Amino acid sequence: MSIERTWRPSSSHWGAFRATTDADGTLHVQPHPADPAPSPLLGNLAGTVQHRTRVRRPAIRRGWLTDGPGPTGARGDEEFVEVSWDTALDLVAGELERTRREHGNEAIYGGSGGWASAGRFHHALSQLHRFHNTIGGYTASRNNYSYGTSQVLLQHVIGGVDALVQHADSWATLREHTDLVVAFGGLPGKNLSIAPGGITRHTGSAVLRDLGTDLVAISPLASDAPARSGETWWPIAPGTDVALQLGLAHTLLTAGHHDQDFLDRCCTGFEVFAGYLRGDRDGIAKSAEWAAGICGIDAADIRALAERMAAGRTLITVSWSLQRTEHGEQPVWAGLALAAMLGQIGLPGGGFGHGYGSMADVGDDAPTVRPPTLPMGSNPVQAFIPVARIADLLLNPGREYDYDGQRLTYPDIRLVHWAGGNPFHHHQDLNRLRRAFGRPDTVVVHETHWTATARHADVVFPSTTALEREDVGAGHRDSHLIAMHQVLEPVGEARDDYATLAGLAQRLGTHEEFTEGRSPREWLVHLYEQWRTGLIAQGHDIPPFTEFWAAGDLRMPDVRHRAPLAALRSDPERNPLPTPSGRIELFSATIDSFGYADCPGHPAWLPPQQRRGGPLHLIANQPPTRLHSQGDVGEVSQRAKVAGREAIRIHPRDAAARGISDGDVVRVFNHLGACLAGARVSEDVRPGVVVLPTGAWFDPQPDPARPGETLCAHGNPNVLTADVPSSRLSQGCAGQHAHVEIERHLGPVPALRCSAPPPLADS
Repeated sequence: MSIERTWRPSSSHWGAFRATTDADGTLHVQPHPADPAPSPLLGNLAGTVQHRTRVRRPAIRRGWLTDGPGPTGARGDEEFVEVSWDTALDLVAGELERTRREHGNEAIYGGSGGWASAGRFHHALSQLHRFHNTIGGYTASRNNYSYGTSQVLLQHVIGGVDALVQHADSWATLREHTDLVVAFGGLPGKNLSIAPGGITRHTGSAVLRDLGTDLVAISPLASDAPARSGETWWPIAPGTDVALQLGLAHTLLTAGHHDQDFLDRCCTGFEVFAGYLRGDRDGIAKSAEWAAGICGIDAADIRALAERMAAGRTLITVSWSLQRTEHGEQPVWAGLALAAMLGQIGLPGGGFGHGYGSMADVGDDAPTVRPPTLPMGSNPVQAFIPVARIADLLLNPGREYDYDGQRLTYPDIRLVHWAGGNPFHHHQDLNRLRRAFGRPDTVVVHETHWTATARHADVVFPSTTALEREDVGAGHRDSHLIAMHQVLEPVGEARDDYATLAGLAQRLGTHEEFTEGRSPREWLVHLYEQWRTGLIAQGHDIPPFTEFWAAGDLRMPDVRHRAPLAALRSDPERNPLPTPSGRIELFSATIDSFGYADCPGHPAWLPPQQRRGGPLHLIANQPPTRLHSQGDVGEVSQRAKVAGREAIRIHPRDAAARGISDGDVVRVFNHLGACLAGARVSEDVRPGVVVLPTGAWFDPQPDPARPGETLCAHGNPNVLTADVPSSRLSQGCAGQHAHVEIERHLGPVPALRCSAPPPLADS
C-alpha cells in the first residue's frame, strides 16, 4: 500500500529538494523535479539533522563559567555546563558590553562563513554582521577561502573576479563553440554539486559528461579529468602549472602565433611580459624545454599543445585550487596572459575561465538575478583582516603586515563571536589555530553540531538547521527561487540565529534597530516583496509572496548582463574595464609599485619555498562526499571512510615502498603535526603525490609517537598544512599543498571522539 506523503520544498548548497517525515521522525528527501543531475550529497541530510552531535541546549565551558573570561589553554578539552537560554544570553550580553567598554568595538571579531545555510534571510554572516553593526561594529574579514587570492589579484588585472565567475560562458556555449579546453587543475565533476545559496538545476554535471570538445586536463590527479571519452590527462608535478603556462606562452611568442592586434587593443603591458618570456632580464628563456624540466611534461608535447591552442577556438581555464597555494596569484595571471596571447578573450567559448569545475554556478546558464538579501547596515569599525589570517590576528595583536599595497596592524581581539562557519575545517595548521583560540578572553559560537569550533568555544548557542525554519533560497546564478518550508521541529532547544541575536539585542538596547519589529516570516515577506517590486519595475511578471510560497518555487526571470570581457573586446574605448588602464593588465604598474618579491608586476615563475615535511606531496582537495565539513556524519560521507578515518589516496609504488596495503590505517605526519587516515592504493594519483580531502571533523588526541603532542585521529589534513599566505599581495589561503611522510599505524587505533558530544553537565 502506498503512503501518502506531504512533501515540503527546501534547498541546500548542494541543490534544491523536497522533504517529508514519517510518524517516527524519519526524514525522506527527493531532489527538485527540474534537476537533471541531482547531487548525491542530498543523501547526507537524513543522517545529519538529528545526529547525536547536535547541540541541544545552550552550553558554557566550565572554566569560563567558574573563573570568568580570560586567555586559557583549556579550550577544546574541558566539559561544558548546559544552562538556560536566559542565563546564556545574559552572560554573553554582559561580556559584549564589558569588551566594548574596556577595549572598544575593534576588540570584537565578527567571524562567520557564508556556507551555513542556502537561505537568504537566515544567512549567518548577514545576521551576525547586522547585529554587530547595531552595537557599534566589529573587526571584519575580507575575501574568502575559496578564491580569496584571485579576488585581490583580479581587481588589479581585470577589475574584479565577477567578470569570470558570474559572467562565465555557459557549458552549452562551450559545447557549441569550443574546439579545445585546456584545464589547469582539471575539470573535477565532484565540485559541480555545490554552489553558495544552492542550485536547482545541475546543468554542469549533466553537460560535462558529453561536452563534445577536446579536453586536456592538467592535474596530478586522474580524477580531475571527467569520466568521459576524448580527454587527455597530463599528470603534472604539483605546483608547477605556471612553468607549463609560461612554456606554452613562449612557444606562441616565438612561433608568431600570438594575436598582436588583440594585445594592442585590449591589453596593456604585454611588452614587459614578452620580455620576461624571452629572458631579457634574467637570461632565462621560458621555453618549452625550460618548462619541461620543472613540470615533468615533455617539451615536444608542450610545443604541440601550443600549436593546437592556436589552431582553433580554445578556452584556457584555471581551477580555484591552484590559487590556494604559495604564490597562488601566478597560475591565474599566467593563464589569463596565455589566453590573451591567443586573442580569443570575449569570443563565445574562447578566452579565459576561472572556476569551471570548481563550483556549480560557474558556467551555469541560469539568469543573473540577485536573490533577496538581508541588509547588514554599515560597520563603523574600519579594522579588518584578510579572512585566512585569523590565527595571525589572534596570536599577534599589534603586529604590522602587508596587504594589497597597505601596511596594516592586527587589532587586539578580546572576544570572538562566530556563526555559520567552522574554521577548524578550512584553516591551516590546526595546532596553531588551537593556540590562537586560547588567546581571547571569550569565544562565543552559534552551532548546529558539536564541531571542533564549538568545542573550542566558551559559550555555545544551539542553532537550527535549514530544515527547522522558514526561508527563501537561491544561488548567485540559480534558475529558481525556492520557498524553504519548515520540515522539522527544532532539535532540543535550538533557535535560529535571528532569535539568538534578537535576544542579545534586547539586552543591549538595540532590539528595534536589529529586528525592525519583524518576525522571521514578516522579514521573508518584506524582502521578497521588495525584490518583486524591483523586478516588476523592469517589466517582469512576479507573483506575490503568498502565491510563491504556496507554489514552492519560482522560475527566475530571464535577466542577462553582458559579460565585461566581451564588451571590452567589442569596443575597448566605450567599454573599459575598471582597471587603471581600462584594459587587461598583463603588467600592473600598481602591483609592481608595491615591491613584493612574492608577487611581482607581471606573471612569473616563483619557485616554492615551503618544501619541509617529507618526500610526498600532499594535496588537500575538496571532498566528493560532503560540502567542506558539512555532512561528515551523514551516510554518503561515512560510507567513504576507511576504518572510520578519512581516506588518503596513494600510488601503488609509494605504498609498496612503505609496506602499506589498501585499507590500512596509516599515520600521516610532518613537522607541523600528524593524523590518522585510511589508505586507498590507487593509480589515480601521480607517483610521489598523496591526496587527503579536507573536512573530516577535527579530532585531536594524544600522539603516541610524539609525547605531549596531539594528532587528529580522524584524518583532517589541515594539521599538516602551513599557515602561510599565498603572498603579501593577497594574504590568501595557501592550504592546498603540503609535504608529508606516511607510515603504517601499528599501535591501537583510537576511538573517535568527534562523533559524540563533549562531556556535558547540568547547571
